[in-house]
Amino acid sequence: MDTFGLLMEGFAIALSWDNLLYALIGVSVGMLVGILPGLGPSAGTALLIPLTFGMDPTSAIVMLAAIFYGSMYGGTITTVLVNVPGEAASVITGLDGYPMAQQGRAGVALGISAIGSFIGGVVAIIGVVLVAPMMVKFALSFGPPEFFALILFGLTMVVGLAGKSVIRGMIAVLIGLLLAMYGMAPSSGVVRYSFGITHLIDGFNFVTIAMGLFGLSEILIGMEQQLKNPIKPPAVKGMFPSRKEWKPSAASIGRGTVLGFFMGLIPGTSSVVPALMSYSMEKRLAKDPSRFGKGAIEGVAGPETANNSFTGGALIPLFLLGIPSSATMAVLMGAFILHGLQPGPTLFIQHSDFVWAVLASMFIGNAMLLFMNLPMAGMWAKIASVPFKLLFPIIIAVSIVGTYSISNSLWDVGGLLFFGLVGYLFKKADIPVAPIALTFILGVMMEEALLQTLAIYKGSFLPIFTRPLAGTLMAMSVIALSLSIYAGFKNKKDNLADSEA
Repeated sequence: MDTFGLLMEGFAIALSWDNLLYALIGVSVGMLVGILPGLGPSAGTALLIPLTFGMDPTSAIVMLAAIFYGSMYGGTITTVLVNVPGEAASVITGLDGYPMAQQGRAGVALGISAIGSFIGGVVAIIGVVLVAPMMVKFALSFGPPEFFALILFGLTMVVGLAGKSVIRGMIAVLIGLLLAMYGMAPSSGVVRYSFGITHLIDGFNFVTIAMGLFGLSEILIGMEQQLKNPIKPPAVKGMFPSRKEWKPSAASIGRGTVLGFFMGLIPGTSSVVPALMSYSMEKRLAKDPSRFGKGAIEGVAGPETANNSFTGGALIPLFLLGIPSSATMAVLMGAFILHGLQPGPTLFIQHSDFVWAVLASMFIGNAMLLFMNLPMAGMWAKIASVPFKLLFPIIIAVSIVGTYSISNSLWDVGGLLFFGLVGYLFKKADIPVAPIALTFILGVMMEEALLQTLAIYKGSFLPIFTRPLAGTLMAMSVIALSLSIYAGFKNKKDNLADSEA
């Protein structure tokens, strides 16, 4: 059956009343997650995974994916209105979105954000629909050496893009790899580092780690910030740009769509990267760059489109190779595995109904979000004024109950509290936590790929370097890591020069 026919079958499944309901729940929760400072797509997705236990896998992933891209929309609202980013990528939007709100143009900033997000999200999903089936055969040609090299490349990108310091990024990556080594070895079945604790025989639970590092830690950080600085959002009026602003906005949306989609294909990136690149590109191309930072509409349209287009592009490495390209995709991949679905090239063959239903649901979800963001933006803005001292205890309680429901064990609750505290302390120390989750799930896959390579090639490491694709990826890893280290030293040198001046 051709791609169009498969997509129509996907729509038939996605348009069933239960999947429509789950998509609506997902985008609504995603909007709420994005609006509430201190949460974000990773945290929201991780916190709600336990609620999907017992659900049909298609409905579960439809809802969790909707939370992901819904939070991208929602994070813009508090960023524009009160300059408090709901999620990381919205920080870039705030550079011009908040000045627009101060000028009485909050509605215009939110309107162009919603339109750009819708176009970027829909075009990216069209790209996935067109590109992914053609890449299945290519993905099937990947052997263990290629998978090992690809995962290693992803880890080097994680280090390079993890934060301000390469060393802190490496620390986070090594912690993630260490956590991945606990429990039963994938090849021999030998139990490692259990210390006689039966709960550690199967290693740490990814959902517990994700909910702690992203969910609980973000809640603690949010409580600290919001209780000190209560927010009062301004009124939202007039959702559409002026006639002369449509042309530059449309150009920014087009560039952001292409940039975000292709950045989503690169393992180890996050939505922050395409948003920042889009902002830099728009400022460089502008006739008057001095407008940026003072309310330039292109500085809102481009980054917002790029971070939503990124969510579509990031599906390709997840679906085809089983490689999560961001922290949220790692959480989503954990949900796949919990529901008995193994991402990879065979997913399109063995579970094609599921794949096409999820893709179709993303078209529907983006349409829902456009309606929720244009005529209903004022209603969502009012949620930002709800006292956080009322919201945070409820979220923590739901998190604890959800964690306990994973295996009806207080061990998992203890793990949630432990990793939540670790995440909180790491964020205070400016050590990124996203690489920990990414490398935890990639570390197991990398070890399996390495052991399979050694078994196939009789203990030789050479195929990792001599096979064309694997060797190219290894060379790219060395280049990426070298550039990251160089950039780190250069930034440190520039900072020292600035402090001396």
